[in-house]
Amino acid sequence: MNTMLRSLFNKTRRCAGAALLAGSLFASGCASAANALQAAGPLPQVRAEVIYVSAFEISPDVVKLDSGMAQKLKMMASGESSAQQQQQMALAAREKLADDIVAQLQKMGLPAMRVDGPVPAGRSAIVVEGRIDTVDAGSRRRRVLIGLGAGKSEVGATIAVSYLPANGAPQSLVTFEAKADSGHMPGMAETAGVGAAAGHVAMSAAAGAGLHGASEAKRDTTSADAGKLATSIAKQLAQAATQYGWVPVSKAG
Repeated sequence: MNTMLRSLFNKTRRCAGAALLAGSLFASGCASAANALQAAGPLPQVRAEVIYVSAFEISPDVVKLDSGMAQKLKMMASGESSAQQQQQMALAAREKLADDIVAQLQKMGLPAMRVDGPVPAGRSAIVVEGRIDTVDAGSRRRRVLIGLGAGKSEVGATIAVSYLPANGAPQSLVTFEAKADSGHMPGMAETAGVGAAAGHVAMSAAAGAGLHGASEAKRDTTSADAGKLATSIAKQLAQAATQYGWVPVSKAG
């Protein structure tokens, strides 16, 4: 963890409650919504020219692979170890999250840029850094067969926002946690249940398996979760940036 990010996390632990934001993402099926920022007190009013978003830190150890047979067969076919797949999933989540946060902020009219490496000097900036705490692929089999949140996938992170003046030391603004998951889409069991009421159990079960199996096969759930998480984080950042005047907005969000 770089020095500034570690300092922000440590300072937040020492000053818990002084400027702590509780943020979360509530997802249901394909929909998602972000809470407005809720801090223990007014957030600092600073003036910046740009928002820099750094790729979040992540350890492959926090990645949980799908333990189902399909995943095992995939590993056998590719010849990759579980450690290699954890590494790949960690990097994919990291890239997706940073890129999507920037894209969402820009879409809302905020001057956001991604930075890899040290934050550029010479411009007053809002700096968004963080740590991905959870990347859980869940269980595709349970999502298809059971649904209602069973086997759900999830991506969660801790986000640290700071102000870096053009010439001066960084100032911690807020630290918060957020997460996103695959939601509570109905599984094959519910679909079969509807068919059972009409006396068509076998046909309904087959249709349900095909529908949910095809849906799962077409998407990378952890990537989708990272995208939802990025949207949640961006909305909360945009709300704070406009409310407290952190950065100029070029158009309505």
